[in-house]
Amino acid sequence: MPFGHTVTITGDEHAEIFNRLAPYLPSSLHKVEPNPSGWGLRFHFAPFTGREERPAIPAAYYDDRRLMIYGAKTEDPAEQRLRRAADTILGDIYETAAAKWKDAAYVAALKAAPQRWQTYERAANELESAYAYLRQSDAAREWPAAVSRLIDAQDRTRAAADAFEVRARDIAQVHARHRYADLGHAAALEAAGYPDGKDWHIGDAFEGHYSNSLTEQVARRIREQEEHLAKVSRLSGTTTG
Repeated sequence: MPFGHTVTITGDEHAEIFNRLAPYLPSSLHKVEPNPSGWGLRFHFAPFTGREERPAIPAAYYDDRRLMIYGAKTEDPAEQRLRRAADTILGDIYETAAAKWKDAAYVAALKAAPQRWQTYERAANELESAYAYLRQSDAAREWPAAVSRLIDAQDRTRAAADAFEVRARDIAQVHARHRYADLGHAAALEAAGYPDGKDWHIGDAFEGHYSNSLTEQVARRIREQEEHLAKVSRLSGTTTG
Protein backbone atom coordinates (compact mmCIF):
# COMPACT_ATOMS: atom_id res chain seq x y z
CA MET A 1 0.00 0.00 0.00
CA PRO A 2 1.23 3.56 -0.62
CA PHE A 3 2.92 5.35 2.24
CA GLY A 4 3.81 9.02 2.13
CA HIS A 5 5.28 10.29 -1.09
CA THR A 6 8.52 8.30 -1.13
CA VAL A 7 7.96 4.87 0.43
CA THR A 8 5.64 2.03 -0.48
CA ILE A 9 5.13 -0.63 2.16
CA THR A 10 3.79 -4.07 1.43
CA GLY A 11 0.98 -5.79 3.25
CA ASP A 12 3.47 -7.94 5.16
CA GLU A 13 5.50 -4.89 6.15
CA HIS A 14 2.33 -3.13 7.26
CA ALA A 15 1.46 -6.06 9.51
CA GLU A 16 4.99 -6.18 10.94
CA ILE A 17 5.06 -2.44 11.56
CA PHE A 18 1.82 -2.46 13.50
CA ASN A 19 2.87 -5.57 15.39
CA ARG A 20 5.92 -3.67 16.63
CA LEU A 21 3.97 -0.46 17.26
CA ALA A 22 1.12 -2.19 19.11
CA PRO A 23 2.41 -1.42 22.65
CA TYR A 24 2.72 2.27 21.81
CA LEU A 25 -0.51 2.99 19.98
CA PRO A 26 -3.03 5.29 21.70
CA SER A 27 -5.95 3.40 23.21
CA SER A 28 -8.34 5.71 21.38
CA LEU A 29 -7.13 4.49 17.97
CA HIS A 30 -9.69 2.02 16.67
CA LYS A 31 -9.16 1.87 12.92
CA VAL A 32 -6.41 2.39 10.37
CA GLU A 33 -7.12 2.36 6.66
CA PRO A 34 -5.52 3.52 3.41
CA ASN A 35 -6.06 7.17 2.71
CA PRO A 36 -8.60 7.60 -0.11
CA SER A 37 -6.16 9.98 -1.77
CA GLY A 38 -3.86 7.02 -2.38
CA TRP A 39 -1.09 8.35 -0.16
CA GLY A 40 -0.48 7.36 3.42
CA LEU A 41 -2.93 6.14 6.02
CA ARG A 42 -6.06 7.47 7.60
CA PHE A 43 -6.60 7.04 11.33
CA HIS A 44 -9.90 6.83 13.19
CA PHE A 45 -10.16 7.50 16.91
CA ALA A 46 -12.83 7.15 19.53
CA PRO A 47 -14.24 10.61 20.33
CA PHE A 48 -12.07 12.63 22.67
CA THR A 49 -13.67 14.40 25.63
CA GLY A 50 -10.85 16.90 25.93
CA ARG A 51 -10.42 15.94 29.58
CA GLU A 52 -7.82 13.29 28.81
CA GLU A 53 -4.09 13.91 28.84
CA ARG A 54 -2.80 15.21 25.53
CA PRO A 55 -1.88 12.21 23.35
CA ALA A 56 1.89 11.76 23.27
CA ILE A 57 4.22 9.01 22.12
CA PRO A 58 5.12 6.84 25.17
CA ALA A 59 8.69 7.27 26.37
CA ALA A 60 9.24 3.51 26.21
CA TYR A 61 8.95 3.66 22.44
CA TYR A 62 12.35 5.35 22.18
CA ASP A 63 14.00 2.46 24.06
CA ASP A 64 12.52 -0.29 21.90
CA ARG A 65 15.46 -1.87 20.05
CA ARG A 66 13.14 -3.20 17.35
CA LEU A 67 12.19 0.37 16.44
CA MET A 68 15.37 2.34 17.03
CA ILE A 69 16.58 4.25 14.01
CA TYR A 70 19.76 5.71 15.47
CA GLY A 71 20.47 4.05 18.83
CA ALA A 72 20.63 0.48 17.54
CA LYS A 73 21.40 0.78 13.87
CA THR A 74 20.96 -2.17 11.61
CA GLU A 75 23.00 -2.82 8.52
CA ASP A 76 19.96 -4.34 6.81
CA PRO A 77 18.51 -1.67 4.48
CA ALA A 78 15.08 -3.34 4.49
CA GLU A 79 15.03 -3.38 8.29
CA GLN A 80 16.15 0.23 8.46
CA ARG A 81 13.45 1.23 5.95
CA LEU A 82 10.81 -0.61 7.99
CA ARG A 83 11.86 1.16 11.17
CA ARG A 84 11.76 4.55 9.49
CA ALA A 85 8.29 3.80 8.14
CA ALA A 86 7.17 2.74 11.63
CA ASP A 87 8.57 5.95 13.13
CA THR A 88 6.77 8.07 10.56
CA ILE A 89 3.48 6.22 10.98
CA LEU A 90 3.55 6.51 14.77
CA GLY A 91 4.36 10.20 14.48
CA ASP A 92 1.42 10.68 12.10
CA ILE A 93 -0.89 8.79 14.44
CA TYR A 94 -0.02 10.94 17.42
CA GLU A 95 -0.06 14.14 15.42
CA THR A 96 -3.57 13.33 14.23
CA ALA A 97 -4.68 12.28 17.71
CA ALA A 98 -3.26 15.47 19.26
CA ALA A 99 -5.08 17.64 16.72
CA LYS A 100 -8.40 15.93 17.46
CA TRP A 101 -7.77 16.08 21.20
CA LYS A 102 -6.90 19.77 20.97
CA ASP A 103 -10.25 20.55 19.34
CA ALA A 104 -12.07 18.48 21.97
CA ALA A 105 -10.15 20.19 24.78
CA TYR A 106 -11.01 23.58 23.31
CA VAL A 107 -14.71 22.74 23.29
CA ALA A 108 -14.63 21.21 26.77
CA ALA A 109 -13.00 24.32 28.18
CA LEU A 110 -15.78 26.48 26.77
CA LYS A 111 -18.53 24.69 28.66
CA ALA A 112 -19.63 27.84 30.46
CA ALA A 113 -23.27 28.71 31.02
CA PRO A 114 -24.55 31.51 28.75
CA GLN A 115 -27.04 32.83 31.31
CA ARG A 116 -24.67 35.57 32.39
CA TRP A 117 -24.48 36.90 28.84
CA GLN A 118 -28.26 36.77 28.52
CA THR A 119 -28.58 38.70 31.79
CA TYR A 120 -26.14 41.27 30.47
CA GLU A 121 -28.00 41.63 27.17
CA ARG A 122 -31.30 42.27 28.97
CA ALA A 123 -29.67 44.85 31.23
CA ALA A 124 -27.91 46.55 28.30
CA ASN A 125 -31.16 46.76 26.33
CA GLU A 126 -32.93 48.27 29.34
CA LEU A 127 -30.09 50.76 29.70
CA GLU A 128 -30.38 51.90 26.09
CA SER A 129 -34.16 52.18 26.43
CA ALA A 130 -33.82 54.28 29.59
CA TYR A 131 -31.28 56.51 27.89
CA ALA A 132 -33.32 56.85 24.71
CA TYR A 133 -36.38 57.85 26.77
CA LEU A 134 -34.55 60.92 28.05
CA ARG A 135 -34.58 62.30 24.49
CA GLN A 136 -38.37 62.18 24.32
CA SER A 137 -40.49 65.18 25.29
CA ASP A 138 -42.42 63.14 27.87
CA ALA A 139 -39.23 62.75 29.89
CA ALA A 140 -39.20 66.47 30.67
CA ARG A 141 -42.27 66.07 32.90
CA GLU A 142 -40.50 63.50 35.10
CA TRP A 143 -36.88 64.27 34.48
CA PRO A 144 -35.47 63.38 37.93
CA ALA A 145 -37.35 60.05 37.96
CA ALA A 146 -36.29 59.28 34.39
CA VAL A 147 -32.65 60.00 35.21
CA SER A 148 -32.95 57.89 38.35
CA ARG A 149 -34.20 54.96 36.26
CA LEU A 150 -31.22 55.45 33.95
CA ILE A 151 -28.84 55.29 36.92
CA ASP A 152 -30.50 52.08 38.11
CA ALA A 153 -30.15 50.62 34.60
CA GLN A 154 -26.49 51.64 34.51
CA ASP A 155 -25.87 49.88 37.82
CA ARG A 156 -27.59 46.69 36.64
CA THR A 157 -25.68 46.70 33.37
CA ARG A 158 -22.37 47.28 35.11
CA ALA A 159 -23.08 44.42 37.54
CA ALA A 160 -24.13 42.09 34.72
CA ALA A 161 -21.00 42.95 32.75
CA ASP A 162 -18.83 42.27 35.80
CA ALA A 163 -20.50 38.90 36.29
CA PHE A 164 -20.06 37.91 32.65
CA GLU A 165 -16.46 39.05 32.64
CA VAL A 166 -15.62 36.35 35.20
CA ARG A 167 -16.48 33.79 32.52
CA ALA A 168 -15.21 35.91 29.64
CA ARG A 169 -11.71 36.00 31.11
CA ASP A 170 -11.72 32.21 31.32
CA ILE A 171 -12.99 31.90 27.76
CA ALA A 172 -10.40 34.39 26.49
CA GLN A 173 -7.69 32.31 28.16
CA VAL A 174 -9.13 29.20 26.50
CA HIS A 175 -9.07 30.94 23.11
CA ALA A 176 -5.45 31.94 23.71
CA ARG A 177 -4.45 28.47 24.92
CA HIS A 178 -6.01 26.80 21.87
CA ARG A 179 -4.96 29.50 19.44
CA TYR A 180 -3.58 26.93 17.02
CA ALA A 181 -6.44 24.44 17.13
CA ASP A 182 -8.18 23.76 13.85
CA LEU A 183 -11.40 25.17 15.30
CA GLY A 184 -11.88 28.92 15.24
CA HIS A 185 -13.47 30.79 18.14
CA ALA A 186 -17.01 30.76 16.75
CA ALA A 187 -16.81 27.12 15.67
CA ALA A 188 -15.49 26.06 19.08
CA LEU A 189 -18.30 27.88 20.90
CA GLU A 190 -20.86 26.33 18.58
CA ALA A 191 -19.40 22.88 19.18
CA ALA A 192 -19.62 23.57 22.92
CA GLY A 193 -23.35 24.11 22.47
CA TYR A 194 -23.36 27.89 22.34
CA PRO A 195 -23.80 29.02 18.73
CA ASP A 196 -24.78 32.47 20.01
CA GLY A 197 -21.34 32.70 21.57
CA LYS A 198 -20.04 34.26 18.38
CA ASP A 199 -21.79 37.46 19.52
CA TRP A 200 -20.34 37.43 23.05
CA HIS A 201 -17.91 40.19 23.93
CA ILE A 202 -15.07 38.01 25.21
CA GLY A 203 -12.10 40.36 25.27
CA ASP A 204 -8.51 39.43 24.49
CA ALA A 205 -5.98 37.38 26.44
CA PHE A 206 -2.30 37.28 25.59
CA GLU A 207 0.55 36.03 27.74
CA GLY A 208 -1.41 36.48 30.95
CA HIS A 209 -2.79 39.90 30.08
CA TYR A 210 -6.48 40.62 29.51
CA SER A 211 -7.85 43.60 27.59
CA ASN A 212 -10.85 44.94 25.68
CA SER A 213 -13.21 43.64 28.35
CA LEU A 214 -16.97 44.01 28.46
CA THR A 215 -16.66 45.91 31.74
CA GLU A 216 -14.42 48.47 30.03
CA GLN A 217 -16.91 48.80 27.18
CA VAL A 218 -19.82 49.35 29.58
CA ALA A 219 -17.82 51.87 31.58
CA ARG A 220 -17.15 53.88 28.41
CA ARG A 221 -20.82 53.79 27.46
CA ILE A 222 -21.95 54.96 30.89
CA ARG A 223 -19.32 57.70 30.86
CA GLU A 224 -20.58 58.90 27.46
CA GLN A 225 -24.14 58.99 28.77
CA GLU A 226 -23.21 60.91 31.89
CA GLU A 227 -21.12 63.42 29.95
CA HIS A 228 -24.01 64.00 27.58
CA LEU A 229 -26.50 64.44 30.42
CA ALA A 230 -24.14 66.82 32.22
CA LYS A 231 -23.91 68.92 29.06
CA VAL A 232 -27.69 68.89 28.60
CA SER A 233 -28.13 69.93 32.23
CA ARG A 234 -25.58 72.72 31.92
CA LEU A 235 -26.99 74.13 28.69
CA SER A 236 -30.65 73.80 29.63
CA GLY A 237 -30.45 74.66 33.30
CA THR A 238 -32.12 71.36 34.14
CA THR A 239 -31.16 69.67 37.42
CA THR A 240 -31.63 66.06 38.53
CA GLY A 241 -32.36 66.88 42.11
